[in-house]
Amino acid sequence: MRILQDQDDQLPAAISVASTIGVFDGVHVGHQEVFRMVRVVADRLDVASAVVTFDNHPAHVVRPRSAPRLLTTLEQKLELIDAEGIDYAYVVHFDAERAGTHPEVFVEQVFVDALHAKAIVVGEDFHFGRGRSGNVDALRKIGEEWDFEVHALELIQHSDEAREPVSSTKIRRALAGGDVSRAAAMLGRPYEVRGTVQEGDRRGQLIGFPTANIPVTKTMAWPADAVYAGWCDLPDGSRHPCAINIGRRPTFYEHAEQSLLEAHLIDFDGDLYGVQVAVSFVAFLRSERKFEGIDQLAKQLKKDVDDARKLLKG
Repeated sequence: MRILQDQDDQLPAAISVASTIGVFDGVHVGHQEVFRMVRVVADRLDVASAVVTFDNHPAHVVRPRSAPRLLTTLEQKLELIDAEGIDYAYVVHFDAERAGTHPEVFVEQVFVDALHAKAIVVGEDFHFGRGRSGNVDALRKIGEEWDFEVHALELIQHSDEAREPVSSTKIRRALAGGDVSRAAAMLGRPYEVRGTVQEGDRRGQLIGFPTANIPVTKTMAWPADAVYAGWCDLPDGSRHPCAINIGRRPTFYEHAEQSLLEAHLIDFDGDLYGVQVAVSFVAFLRSERKFEGIDQLAKQLKKDVDDARKLLKG
């Protein structure tokens, strides 16, 4: 997939696309269906496929105090879009100036001048441009002027709550409740966070359960404080089962300022300090709680590891 930068890059005149546009935070099953339809339309029209997305969440610019935490970094998002078989990603640099662009001007700059779009696929609730003033009907009128098709798709419903479509907001809600299995069903894969392993206080190592410690950032969505079974992917391509604790370690600290992710890689022996890892969450094991002492904690950690090993092996 080739990545194009807003207002810097444009396709050669001989190349046209079928495209879509959105934040696509999480690249969940609803987004994946949109990408599938883009590929279908592109094949029918014999053009390339493209996705227009943003370098940050627009809400961080227009309403920063209430902006949501992200499910994916830009790097993750582009990797996931690439995995969907898309030919081009056009990354819009979203700032206050871009937020004020009129819908017609935005479409002309991006879809007409840069991408030479022959079709645009969006969700039925699509809005764009200054103040979200543009919608599907407005896009169709612009399409008539510039000779591109517009396809509006119904939103994907989640089987257990048919009245509420799959959305990034719904996935964040599931994660906040510790329901990583439901989040995975809507994402089409386990939820993943990335970070660099930092040196901790080595308490886990002292009681026989060394962990890879990753700080919980305020910009990314994280599962609720609890213990989970999951996987840890290392830069060498290896994948390791792990028991993951997210929390403030109440057994040792009465008032920790923020949560920490601690992943115990099962049957792994190695130094991970300074290593960039990816941790994915498969299943909830138990809530975090305070133990009376190290012996009781160690006994519970052994059970957590055994439970995680059995679950992941199955």
